[in-house]
Amino acid sequence: MAAQAAGCSDTGGKYESWKAEMAAEAQAEGVGRRGIEALMATSYSKATIGADRNQKSFKYSLEKFLQVRGADTIVSQGRGRKAKNPDFYASLEAAYGVPAGVLIAIHGMETGFGGFMGDTNVVSAIATLTYDCRRSDFFRPHLIGALKMVDAGMISPRTVGAKHGELGHTQFLPGNAYAYGVDGNGDGQIDLYNQADALATTANYLRKKGWKPGKGYQEGEPNFAVIKEWNAAKVYQQAIAIMAAKIDR
Repeated sequence: MAAQAAGCSDTGGKYESWKAEMAAEAQAEGVGRRGIEALMATSYSKATIGADRNQKSFKYSLEKFLQVRGADTIVSQGRGRKAKNPDFYASLEAAYGVPAGVLIAIHGMETGFGGFMGDTNVVSAIATLTYDCRRSDFFRPHLIGALKMVDAGMISPRTVGAKHGELGHTQFLPGNAYAYGVDGNGDGQIDLYNQADALATTANYLRKKGWKPGKGYQEGEPNFAVIKEWNAAKVYQQAIAIMAAKIDR
């Protein structure tokens, strides 16, 4: 008989008992000893819940969103990064079909080009969001992914990322990092805190989600739909397309 799914809760009161239920499910899905130990060592993250209830910027107008997120700075610095390392970005476009501007815009938007990649324990954040009833089904695969990443040595139980458990230079949710991760610098490891790995993984993700090489990515063009796969907020999608075009220009 199928095991009963671990329950959810809108408070942290039963988090410890939930972890034991979730651990049994994770083990049944192939998570090993290291991943299970990482789950059992997590704590309920009030900071994550607070952030999840307070995502105001996605409700801004496009103009205000661009201003608040520092679009002009991202474009200016992004052009410089592209000019400084053109061969790297050209190699990614040759391999995956994704232009430099798109990858650079995402990198700048997500972490200020690696300037701040988060301060919250990744496994605890994802476990908390899986336990929380608001979007439990969405985050559950990412929790399994995070635990398998621990098993594989891609992250440690102490790895920190954003408040929702996103990790690395371009803030991948763990399930996506595990599924689409690429060794971009050829050192035999997949490390999303390494810029080459993170950008190669981002390009791979977009290509696997349907990116059409050589096609446009502005609103109404074929590849704009793929930017939607990266982030569900319309204002974010529009901002990436606008900044990317300016960087590529």
